[in-house]
Amino acid sequence: MLVRIRPGPELAGAEREFVDCLRAYPSTGLALVDCRVGDRRLGAVVVTPRGITVIEVKGFRRRQSGLLSLAAGTWTISDNPLELAGDPAAGLTDQVEHGVHAVRVALEQALQDSRHVSGAVVLVPYRGVVVRPARTALRPGLDVLVANTVDAHELRVYLEGFSAGPRAWTIDRVLNTCTALGVADLAPSKAELAEDGFDGNRPAPAPIPAQPRRFAEPVAPPPPAEPSRRGKLVGPIVFAAALLGVFVVFLVVGQALLRDAPTPRSTTETTTTTRVIVPTTQRQVECFPFQTEC
Repeated sequence: MLVRIRPGPELAGAEREFVDCLRAYPSTGLALVDCRVGDRRLGAVVVTPRGITVIEVKGFRRRQSGLLSLAAGTWTISDNPLELAGDPAAGLTDQVEHGVHAVRVALEQALQDSRHVSGAVVLVPYRGVVVRPARTALRPGLDVLVANTVDAHELRVYLEGFSAGPRAWTIDRVLNTCTALGVADLAPSKAELAEDGFDGNRPAPAPIPAQPRRFAEPVAPPPPAEPSRRGKLVGPIVFAAALLGVFVVFLVVGQALLRDAPTPRSTTETTTTTRVIVPTTQRQVECFPFQTEC
């Protein structure tokens, strides 16, 4: 694994132990140690062919061994408070999350994919001290690991498998990532990246073999089912009932016509003369004085 350290103050003892672990790994990756992204100082940014992880490295203030517990936000070791050098343990996860956010923002501003970015806290105990478990997942994308040069297996497993994405970080993309994070001066050459195991070009997806077209044979419809004996008798019975009904209708109509035949009537029965007497009203005549016949 390639390791690049920002020039400046000397690293702390835990950070030097962490660097020794990285240099001993045969894994493919680029570790940018003690770098600045934006206005934040990060312990390390490790770029692998499958993603990026932001790591905060912390050493112990004294020799502590036992069972590590991270429940309820209180970090203890064998029921004793965890004593770390520098910042208290309670703020480590916040530091990692802020660092992950800073890296994602820098990638997005450079129009690069920022999905496969994780974070981790690496606790470096004194040599000869046993702290278990060596790896604890606080939540998806945030782990706590225990490692030193004597026991660095879990850290190597984490770096090789923290992301399940495809091998999308090629040589050119790693260099573009360094530029986006503002650490282009720490970027190795293309030859060094190729020697370490980074792909020159993104592997093309495996071609999908063409499936031969299969035409289904036409399926003949099943023959109609033979009608049952009862079904065979239904048709003739219905036809006979219809004929009987028509015969009854004609019979009823014929009887009605025979019973209601009309008989001729005489003229005297059919013609009647009625004399209408209209009463006359006598109009009263007005008479003048001395008029005759009035």
